[in-house]
Amino acid sequence: MKRIHLEDIESKYKTETYQDLYKLVLSLIEKEQIKPVKASGLNGKKPALYKDYWIIEQEKDDSSLMEELFYSYVPAISTDYYLRHLKEYQEDRKWLWLLNEYLKTNKEKLQIPMSMNERSFAIWHREKFLKEEQGKKLLKRCGLSMDMLNLYETTEPLAYYVHTRTTPQNMLILENKDTFYSMRRVLLSGEKEIMGTQIGTLIYGAGKGILRSFQDFALCGEPYMREDGNTLLYFGDLDYEGILIYEKLAGLFEEYCEIRPFCKGYDAMLEKSSRLGHEQLPFTKEGQNQNIGTRFWSYFSGEQEINMQKILQEKRYIPQEILSVEDF
Repeated sequence: MKRIHLEDIESKYKTETYQDLYKLVLSLIEKEQIKPVKASGLNGKKPALYKDYWIIEQEKDDSSLMEELFYSYVPAISTDYYLRHLKEYQEDRKWLWLLNEYLKTNKEKLQIPMSMNERSFAIWHREKFLKEEQGKKLLKRCGLSMDMLNLYETTEPLAYYVHTRTTPQNMLILENKDTFYSMRRVLLSGEKEIMGTQIGTLIYGAGKGILRSFQDFALCGEPYMREDGNTLLYFGDLDYEGILIYEKLAGLFEEYCEIRPFCKGYDAMLEKSSRLGHEQLPFTKEGQNQNIGTRFWSYFSGEQEINMQKILQEKRYIPQEILSVEDF
């Protein structure tokens, strides 16, 4: 039988108080998983515990599993859950060993970001183990976060049109496909400016899809895109949803870069809608989240904000498609 110190039990089970440790030891003794080494003596505390214990060899050889959990895994892997659930350990053991081996021999590779499927295959030789199989449950059971594996989820590739790679330049993110196509037509016709602003690159946001696909920009965007001095602009529908997309995007990447509204585009939308008449504007969809912040408004004058807020308060909105090629 394997001898184990009381301190090892306390360390592996990560008990918070001595009372918790006392209850745990009594429970393990009752389950006949350990028994005290009386010759080791008591620890001098109240209630007292023996200093050492034997790991009892069970009919299913649970003692070897417990010994393995106590001594065979790297410190990053918590075995507390499996010490309490040996049946689950037997089920997960194959996958836990592969993770343990990776952390022992390839820890330096965690410095390099990998996609979820690539990291999954590198560790468990199954590309879908994390995303669709028991990988996430396994990590939770051994106290590891997905962040620790330094991985990212792949998205649909970012769609963009490069008019010029000269830097610094203005790069314009567009919420809707029609506007992307129309502005691209303008630039392909030989124009360098859209509404008086030079645009070097158009990026198609696909509505809320930009919140995920823009990670592709940060990770894999062309070198010229990440040059200091570039200006990132955003242009979408003038409604609660469009403003929230902008604010979430700008917030997600504020440490990386500043993303500003394309004010000239919004000004043109306001001007055209005023000529049309607000009563001709479509009504806002029911159920839109109206909890927008102040970031978007901070780029506009007080008068512009009042005019835009009035449209929203009337439960109407201006779609980006109010503008077309001739406007651009």
